[in-house]
Amino acid sequence: MTLILFNKPFGVICQFSSDGSPRLTLADFVKAPGVYPAGRLDQDSEGLLLLTDDGRLQARIADPRFKMAKTYLVQVEGDPDEAALEPLRRGVKLKDGITLPAEARRIDTPALWERNPPVRFRKTVPDCWIELTIREGKNRQVRRMTAAIGLPTLRLVRWRIGEWSLDGVPQGEWREA
Repeated sequence: MTLILFNKPFGVICQFSSDGSPRLTLADFVKAPGVYPAGRLDQDSEGLLLLTDDGRLQARIADPRFKMAKTYLVQVEGDPDEAALEPLRRGVKLKDGITLPAEARRIDTPALWERNPPVRFRKTVPDCWIELTIREGKNRQVRRMTAAIGLPTLRLVRWRIGEWSLDGVPQGEWREA
């Protein structure tokens, strides 16, 4: 069994084949035969993507029934206090239902790689970082959750899935677990 931890850069799409556009794909970074992503990350999200050749492991990671914890580092527009994060901890009402309760806490600015292109900076609008752990995977869920409580996401980095994390994996690189 092969399990790869890949640190997906901003702008890369989570498939190996090109759709004819000049966008980068997994094939531009991962040269391991027979592996497929276990779950997805949007083109405008960064961070941990697991790839495996084991269908059962892929299902356990990606299938929402297993509720595997996924931790994100999220730069949001705004300056939330503890009370502002409480709705995330209770569950947020979205168009497709109420999310499961998440773990949410404010964190210091993490030591991450530079993003290309950089996040827009506005002198008059504060921003901060939160760490958010969810156990489901609705489409663009983290972005929709933060927007629903008035904290639009500026940058989204998935740091951990279950027991696997990005520790020691530089952006655009991968290693076997």
